[in-house]
Amino acid sequence: MKKALITDFVWPNIDVESDVLRASGVEPVVAPDTSEKTLANLAADADIIMFCFAQVTGKVLRTAERCMVASRYGIGVDNIDIPTATELGIVVTNVPDYCMDEVTDHAIGMILALNRRLLPHDSQVKEGGWHDVVLDQPMHRTRGATLGILGYGRIGRAIAEKAVGFGMNLIAYDPMIEPGQTIDGTEITTFEDVLKRSHFITVHTPLTPETEGMIGPDQLAMMMPGSIIVNCARGGIIQEQALADALNSGHLAGAGLDVLEPAPPPNDHPLLTAPNIIITPHTAFFSQASTVELERRTAGEALRVLNGNLPENLINPDVLGRSRVGI
Repeated sequence: MKKALITDFVWPNIDVESDVLRASGVEPVVAPDTSEKTLANLAADADIIMFCFAQVTGKVLRTAERCMVASRYGIGVDNIDIPTATELGIVVTNVPDYCMDEVTDHAIGMILALNRRLLPHDSQVKEGGWHDVVLDQPMHRTRGATLGILGYGRIGRAIAEKAVGFGMNLIAYDPMIEPGQTIDGTEITTFEDVLKRSHFITVHTPLTPETEGMIGPDQLAMMMPGSIIVNCARGGIIQEQALADALNSGHLAGAGLDVLEPAPPPNDHPLLTAPNIIITPHTAFFSQASTVELERRTAGEALRVLNGNLPENLINPDVLGRSRVGI
């Protein structure tokens, strides 16, 4: 029987993917921890690696001499050594569109809650301060406000579609799309223009060397005073000390983060005490329905490759023609 190493997962059990794998003669094995040493030992006889948040390093991949495919539970693939996988002939795949509704709901929910200052007002009332609430903070009317979208891929376009219902004006930046055109009612413009014109900004870019730290002190200073920024993409895209400074100074009215770097944050992380911020523990992807879909499709992608077929979503196309599985 073939073996699938499951490095980690954050849902209650692996029943769904186990049924899919075992029906094709593959036995799932769950790593007891995500240390490099443990994963390298378990990968030695694995035909498949399925990974969530664990780091799949070059060392792990080099010990996985039988591995044909590494299948990511999710969208981002910044936690696997793609060049080494390609060199070794290991196909890397992911599931880029399983949680678009959940992530876009999460981002819009954060924007609305931050703009309406739901959490601070709720806290004040519960502390006996009904009459102490002073309505002097920035609060934008969503109809007619501008939503800036950084990254106009699947999720960026999905959030644009939902934001139309709130009457927002839509602008977006994406390095792969030439500014000056309009796509489905969204004006494509430059990075700096999105920063300057938006009442709300939502981040949906991958974490790459080009996007790491792309929003720092200078970029935050460009943002409209009293604006709000939300990041449901990856920690590391926004420089967090700079964001804390912008919130504490009052330049920004709020921030919503589903991701931090590192995660979990240390107790003295500057954003934990910043005003009008919502931080969730990388749960924007989650609903029962999205998780079941993710488990099923991650296993299905791995099996597709194991059977000698192209995956639906190929991350490293340079592997074609020299992959271990012969595709």
